[in-house]
Amino acid sequence: MDKHKLKQRLLALIGIELENVSHRERLVSALGGFLGIFAIIMVSLQFLPLNSAALVVASMGASAVLVFAVPHGKLSQPWPLIGGHVLSAFIGVTCARYIDNTSLAAAIAVGAAIGVMHYMRCIHPPGGASALAAVVSGSAVHDLGYQFVLTPVLLNVLVIFAVAVMFNALWPWRMYPAGLVGLREQAKPSDTTTLSSKPDIQSNDIHFALTKMELLVDVTDEDLARIYQLARQHASENHVPVDAITLGHYYCNGEYGEAWSVRRVIDESTQGKDDKIIFRTVAGKDRRHTGVSSREEFARWARYEVYLNENSWQRVTETKPH
Repeated sequence: MDKHKLKQRLLALIGIELENVSHRERLVSALGGFLGIFAIIMVSLQFLPLNSAALVVASMGASAVLVFAVPHGKLSQPWPLIGGHVLSAFIGVTCARYIDNTSLAAAIAVGAAIGVMHYMRCIHPPGGASALAAVVSGSAVHDLGYQFVLTPVLLNVLVIFAVAVMFNALWPWRMYPAGLVGLREQAKPSDTTTLSSKPDIQSNDIHFALTKMELLVDVTDEDLARIYQLARQHASENHVPVDAITLGHYYCNGEYGEAWSVRRVIDESTQGKDDKIIFRTVAGKDRRHTGVSSREEFARWARYEVYLNENSWQRVTETKPH
């Protein structure tokens, strides 16, 4: 093994990712974190003395790292941010009120917060700090009782969320929440390249794409490449076999909403290598459109065969005669 590969393996083993993020991106993340925490400190000091506020703000500091340095990460999105902190703070206050042993209360609060965040699908690591702060921050926090969940925790969360939305919107590649990026991408012309013409994606290709987009994600390039390969495999295994495409039959792409459509094979050509399918879209997107594709392309498009049952398209089962 050469020195370069050995170095890469050692870095991966200890978890060092060589992200090629620009200096601009790093400075933007730092500035966003400064603005978010400054706003939160101003809010927290309205409800708590400095010593108690420091522990509360600490959990928000961890959230600032996520929403400003990894704005497109799964753990940075609005529901994990809001639900993670609020639910965890509620659990922390409850433990502080009803468990006399502080050490036990702190441990139960964090453990229970993790479990609840799992079930509520809002895992946000700094939420554990909010649960802990509710127990160990002293009498100023304990005197607030459940008011602590609303002020300062929920108020702080809303402040950092608002700052994150407005600040990240200044740079289009950092739009937050991540769903806004998806809406913007839908407005762009779609790539009409067929799946078969696309080469396999390797980890270095994923790394290049993330570098171009200047994104940090909380999984490795190798994991992303593996996810892509498994998705391609799943997609290829859930289509009508090429040799099952039959003249006169109807096929559906299995999509949802406006992308859903049904095509009927109205003609075919099997002369030599020129194996073509002529189809007509009879329902859904591009209805009444007639097109031509290779048999392989049509099979990749067709998720399953369908038939018209009164006014409803039904999926053909093995027991349904053709």
